[in-house]
Parts: sequence; structure tokens; C-alpha cells
Amino acid sequence: MIRTIGFLELTSIAKGIEVSDAMLKAAQIEVYMTTPTCPGKYIILVYGDLSSVENAIRVGVRLGGEFVVEDLVIANVEEQIFPALTGTTETFEIGAVGIIECLSISSLIEAADASTKEANVKILEIRLGSGIGGKAYVTITGDVADVKAGISSGVEAIKDTGSLAYFTVIPSPHENFKQLLF
Repeated sequence: MIRTIGFLELTSIAKGIEVSDAMLKAAQIEVYMTTPTCPGKYIILVYGDLSSVENAIRVGVRLGGEFVVEDLVIANVEEQIFPALTGTTETFEIGAVGIIECLSISSLIEAADASTKEANVKILEIRLGSGIGGKAYVTITGDVADVKAGISSGVEAIKDTGSLAYFTVIPSPHENFKQLLF
């Protein structure tokens, strides 16, 4: 079970690849994802024990220097995050739907984690940067009160970052809404 994640976003693809290698050499971590994303950025998502992840992110930030957009470490990450990142979430009934859209990928991961920890909601999807101009969004579902609470918690977690683009709750989506999302 993955409990601690580290995330680093850089403005250079070449620097991102160099930083990924240095992070792997610096700490006993596993790479969950390293990939270029829009618009010409590079993201690195790693996991492992807390001290190893913190060390790897420290090394990545130091080497990344001026190319670092944001970094993030989340201990005790919500287990729904990983299937949502890879598009392997379980199919289930869709109730009310909440969406948080961010200008920053790391802020979105932080918001998604907070949303699911504070309310009884399920993540439908997390999209990170590719094909959407570097933005990111999370879509959650549950009963109306829980979705509102989850969205509120997610927004609260990132309100001071300046990267919140928009958020909304759709209390009673149309019966064909699932087809629209997927």
C-alpha cells in the first residue's frame, strides 16, 4: 500500500529527466510516473517511506532550481488517488458530482487528497496537464452533502496557492452524464 507520495513539476523536459535520475539515486523511492505534460512541462510522481520521499524531493528541488514550478509531499495519501491517476477507478453509481480545476498539478493532487479524506466521496477521475494546457482537475461523486463537503475541503486545502481555476457541484446530474464524462 502506497502511503507517502512526492510530486515535482518542472518547466523543462530535459531538466525533468535529469532530476528524475538524481532523485532515484538519492533515495530508496519508487517512480509512479514521470512524463512530459502541457505546455512543455515535466512531472515526477514518486512514492516510498516518508523520509525517503522527502529526501528525494529535496534533491529534486535543489537540482531543478529555477525550473521547479511546485513540489509536494503527502504522507498518508488517500488510496483513491492512484487508480484515479491511471484511469483505473472502479465503475460505480454516479450521485452528485463535484469538480475542482487547478492551474497547477500539485495543487490538484493536494485538493483531491483533501476532498476524499474529509468526506465520503469517490474519485471518478483525475486529469493531469496533458491535452488541457497544463491544467488539472478532479471529479468526485457521492451524495450531495458529502460532495459539497469534499469540494469545500479540497478548495480550502489549496486556497492560498493561487492555482484554483474553478470548482462546482452538480447536485443532480442528467441520467446520461456518465457518457459525457467517460
